[in-house]
Formats: sequence, structure tokens, C-alpha cells
Amino acid sequence: MNDKKYSTIHFVGTGPGDPELITVKGMRLLQEADCVVYAGSLVRERVLEYCRENIEVHNSASMHLEEIMDVMVKAAKANKKVVRLHTGDPSLYGALREQTEILDKEEIPYDVIPGVSSAFASAAALKKELTMPGITQTVIFTRMEGRTPVPEAERLSSLAVHNATICIFLSINMIENVASELLKGYSPETPVAVVYKATWDDEKKITGTLADIAKKVVEAGITRHALIIVGKAIGDHADTTSRLYDKDFKHIYRQK
Repeated sequence: MNDKKYSTIHFVGTGPGDPELITVKGMRLLQEADCVVYAGSLVRERVLEYCRENIEVHNSASMHLEEIMDVMVKAAKANKKVVRLHTGDPSLYGALREQTEILDKEEIPYDVIPGVSSAFASAAALKKELTMPGITQTVIFTRMEGRTPVPEAERLSSLAVHNATICIFLSINMIENVASELLKGYSPETPVAVVYKATWDDEKKITGTLADIAKKVVEAGITRHALIIVGKAIGDHADTTSRLYDKDFKHIYRQK
């Protein structure tokens, strides 16, 4: 039986950028933390304002996995309160598993605090729903193949045939290839939006269609920190409404 008493490491999703979009729980953990490791290339330093003064803070942007884990493991074994900050939500492209596997081997407890994904922040910036009655009830989160491979069945051309809403991460620098792949399933007039640094002070939104979005993005000089959303749901559908609030729609809380 393991009788070691190590402190719990908290993986906290900070959200897309706006420090006020961190959860109340995430903010509380930062306020209590003795050691914070944050992804400085993505996480806004303003979120560190929730921390107490003179605590141990590490920017992991220039650190490799072993260095990051060495800091967290030593702090946890010293019974310090440790917070590991991830951008957005840790469960999406967060490199979470490679960290938690090491903690499992070290028998150090951990938990994961969800955060607001840039996908939802981008939809909010556009003031759009990702799902629409009669249009699509499916949202796909994916990325274009780059240095990280993508399974053959999950290529954009294969996913595009569903004509669902697709949120494409980590691919803006390949926007021309993205559009080309999507055109194998979507029509050229399919609405597309690109949101650069959603919720940041310098947020930008570019809208268009699959036929012209690549040109617009290249002209805007956006090559990173942007999410691509494609699908009919983000277009204009004045005649499409949900049944949820229809006066003739009966459910347990509202009788017809």
C-alpha cells in the first residue's frame, strides 16, 4: 500500500485568453498555489495576477517535458500546492497524457480543471451557434496534418463529406491546403470564419467562403493563433429556429 503523502497537482484550463474566462475553481487554485507552471507562449501572463506574491513561477515555453515534470514532481513531493496552466481546455491538444503518465509512475495525485476552448470563444466572438436545427447537429474538432500526423480516415477531405460544422485547430498556416481539402466535401460557397486570438485585445475575425477565405487570411497576414470554423451553421439562417421555445412544444416543464 502506498502511504506517500504528496500534494495534488492541478491541471487548469485558463481559457482562450481573457483572464476573466478562467473558471472560479481555477482562479481559486491559482490564489492558493505555491508553484505555477504556465505555457507562456499561449497563456496570457495577466492570469498570473490571481497568484500570491513571491511564489515559484515557471514559464514552460522554453522547457522540454523532462524539465517541466522535474519542477512539478519536486514541488509536489515537497507538499507544495502546484498548478499547471494550459491554454483553452487541457483535454483538447493539451499534451496532457504525457504529463499524467509520469505522475502516475511517481504516484503523485492530480486532477484536471476544464477551461473554455477557443472553439467556443470563437463562436461567441462571431455571435454564432455551432449547431442549428435542420442544418447540422454535429461539431467536429480536428486539425490539418503537419508535424503531427492525422489518421487517414480523419483527413479533412473525409470529414468534409459529413457537411457538419468543423472547428480546425493548429492549421491556419496551411489555410490554402485546408480550403483545398474541405472543397472535396463542401461546396465553394460554404461559410468559413477565422478568429485570430479569440478574446484577446487584438482579436480579429475574418469571414468568407471556402472559395475566398484562403486569400483573405493570407492578405491579413495571419499565420498562427487562429481557429478556423467551417459549415453552414455559421451562415445566415433567418428561417431556422429551435423548437425548444416554440409555444406548441411540450416538455416536462411546460405543458402544451
